[in-house]
Amino acid sequence: MKKKLAIVLALALVIALLAGCGSKAEDKKITVAATPVPHAEILQIAKELLAKDGYTLEIVEYTDYVQPNMVVNSGELDANYFQHTPYMDSFNAENGTKIVSAGLIHYEPFGLFAGKTASIDALPDAAKISIPNDATNGARALLLLQQEGIITLKEGVGIEATKYDIVDNPKNIELVEMEAAQLPLSLGDVDLAVINGNYALQAGLDVHDALAIEDASGDAAQTFANLVGVKEGNENSAKIQALVKALQSQEVKDFINSTYGGAVVAIF
Repeated sequence: MKKKLAIVLALALVIALLAGCGSKAEDKKITVAATPVPHAEILQIAKELLAKDGYTLEIVEYTDYVQPNMVVNSGELDANYFQHTPYMDSFNAENGTKIVSAGLIHYEPFGLFAGKTASIDALPDAAKISIPNDATNGARALLLLQQEGIITLKEGVGIEATKYDIVDNPKNIELVEMEAAQLPLSLGDVDLAVINGNYALQAGLDVHDALAIEDASGDAAQTFANLVGVKEGNENSAKIQALVKALQSQEVKDFINSTYGGAVVAIF
């Protein structure tokens, strides 16, 4: 009987030790949802830095703005890297999710790109301009159009602007709202398109070829800074702090500066 009890206790100890080892291994694994460009590319640099500290970074790529938040909120993945604070706040309010920022990494200026019309001055009456169809990025696009004198918005609407806040539209511009990822594909069908920085890069568009770029001298850089999103309560965990530290490193800043030619701007 004593021998059987000793065997049972020994097995229990082995199982406990193995479970402990598995738990420690999980603590050293970080899973991050990201859009391909530039986020997944930047994460590859962070991955090398994290490896030096014993962490394994797994990057899971998504091409939309919905699933990266859903998989983090459900606990399927540890973090995401693709969005800015206004989008995150709007997503939380609409979907009942609890995503918070663990740190700000970079800013992507919006660009206004030529489609069927080569310049802003050449815009015909009733021209079509495509913009993102989500609330925060749509407002950002409208502000860029106002910056360039194409439309005028109701005073004070800021990042909550919608097309219903347009008070002056001298050329009767038609706004074509669509998913942000589809905007580069719309260039052959519209006169101009306001395109998110990451999707412009992904489509091979050069920010220097844009007819206009969002003014980064004001609050835009901080307001629309891309962040590391995590489920509320996880932002101070050791592995999330390690992830943010790697993304806010000099190595990542140097990579951003040398790779994206101003289409991505480090803000740390």
